[in-house]
Amino acid sequence: MATSTDVHDGETDDRAAGAAATATHERGSADDLLVGPDSETTPRLSVVMPTLNEEEGIETCISWIRTAIEELQIPTEIVVSDSSTDQTPQIAREMGAVVVEPDGTGYGYAYRYAFERARGDYIAMGDADTTYDFTQIPRLLDHLEETGADMVMGSRLDGEIRDGAMPTLHQHIGNPLLTRFLNTFYRAGVSDAHSGFRVFTREAYEAMDLETTGMEFASEMIMDAGARDLEIEEVPIVYHEREGEETLDSFRDGWRHVRFMLVNAPAYLFSIPGLLLTLFGALVMGIGHTGTPINGVGLGINSMIAGSLFTILGIQVGSLGVFASVASDPIKSPSDSVTNWITEHATLERGATIGLLVFTGGAVYATWLVVQWTLSGFGAVPFTPSALIAFTSVVIGVQLVFSSFFLSAVN
Repeated sequence: MATSTDVHDGETDDRAAGAAATATHERGSADDLLVGPDSETTPRLSVVMPTLNEEEGIETCISWIRTAIEELQIPTEIVVSDSSTDQTPQIAREMGAVVVEPDGTGYGYAYRYAFERARGDYIAMGDADTTYDFTQIPRLLDHLEETGADMVMGSRLDGEIRDGAMPTLHQHIGNPLLTRFLNTFYRAGVSDAHSGFRVFTREAYEAMDLETTGMEFASEMIMDAGARDLEIEEVPIVYHEREGEETLDSFRDGWRHVRFMLVNAPAYLFSIPGLLLTLFGALVMGIGHTGTPINGVGLGINSMIAGSLFTILGIQVGSLGVFASVASDPIKSPSDSVTNWITEHATLERGATIGLLVFTGGAVYATWLVVQWTLSGFGAVPFTPSALIAFTSVVIGVQLVFSSFFLSAVN
């Protein structure tokens, strides 16, 4: 509440009180609240848009943002991260935006470059092609403050997708499938993982370790937030048809998302498949060696050969999961007990010793077979299940020894 220290009589006091009440109810215009590049005012909200030749949509988007600013009544800056060759940056500057020019290329890099220069306590992001209605920023920001979430996303799949706004393949297959992958791998719990309309706190951004430069940046943000147990909320939004030329390559950019998700989740890419292959192969070999029938049918030597291959393959794939966890810094490290035990306790000496023991066990039996073959005058020797197990042990033992040396080299 405003007060006056120079009140000399009751009339002056009444005028001061009336002026204060009037000022309290006055609403600032977008021009008053928009923080320009030379302003000393610290913005509370930063709205960030990456642009690449978006002159057809940038004016509409900034007009929507100005409408949102007037509704919010908080100091706000508009940061345009521009790599255009058309009139986009000039239009943005004329409408009061802060235009920055990234010193690198890529959708993700444009966002990261702008985020580092944004000054608001809250950051809103969205594309400048009129697909996202920026007048809805207050809804996302209100939901963020009401729920105490770290990030609020606008969900297109739970909202409305206007005719022509999204290809049918993206709407019914691509986005739902990628979202399902991301939720499974990173426990994000979202309905539309690749919506680019988001509001989040500066603390949330600083907690994330974002590194990508391309279109997979949208996935990385949700993956990293999920891996760090940041709270993500959603609100339904309307997704509009874009203005200007489409810059998204469906298959190339979709593959980049999938590849990035898999590479950063070695448990799903390596460890779990490796463990399942090993167990399945060992089970088949065990059943075949003991002669235990399954529904009255016994597994012969050919089944045991297949089991041997599955076992060897499983150990190789599983070891790649250990290497990936140690040599890289995945967003989602493997959480299975086997991989965790190996990464915590494995040493060159322990691994090499186990490998030598497995190798020796198989080599002793294989040597005995060679001796028998020699004594028989190099005649035909029947291939037995025991021989298959011995040779499998030799291969696995060699794998373990060299894998131990490699793990020591990269750790």
